[in-house]
Amino acid sequence: MLKAKGRAVQKDAIALLKEDHVKVRGLLDELEKTTEKAKSRREELLEEIERELKIHTTIEEEIFYPAFREAAVKKDDRKLYYEAIEEHHVVDTVLPELKGTDVGTEVFGAKAKVLKDLVEHHAEEEETEMFPRARKLLDREKLLQLGDEMAQAKASLTESVLSKLVEMVRT
Repeated sequence: MLKAKGRAVQKDAIALLKEDHVKVRGLLDELEKTTEKAKSRREELLEEIERELKIHTTIEEEIFYPAFREAAVKKDDRKLYYEAIEEHHVVDTVLPELKGTDVGTEVFGAKAKVLKDLVEHHAEEEETEMFPRARKLLDREKLLQLGDEMAQAKASLTESVLSKLVEMVRT
């Protein structure tokens, strides 16, 4: 939560998700600008991108999407839900392939570009179609409640990931 003049300001679910989109887009842009010579930087960026995507997709799939689906009244709304789930699946397929590619090759650069395109398409669709529909289907109170749940889940997932990394470093 942010503080504004002594009081806490809640972020709604959509604001939280949009912040994630901005962060991941920035990381993907940075990855795309790297060259075959920047092996360690590519590895670092890929690790951070994977972590951010896993946390983001988890809170979307476990908290935001179910609330959207439950509120969906039109077939087009349900279609947005199912497309979003499938787009996550495609990213989950491409990411391991990218991780299995030598970061010092042009092939890595090409696969990184494909991942970036997939994520950007998905985020754009959410921001221009799903989120405006969610604002109509879910009242402000519900979006704030979802934002709180998602922020807590995100903090917990981040802590869990960091604990695993610390444990890996120790062994």
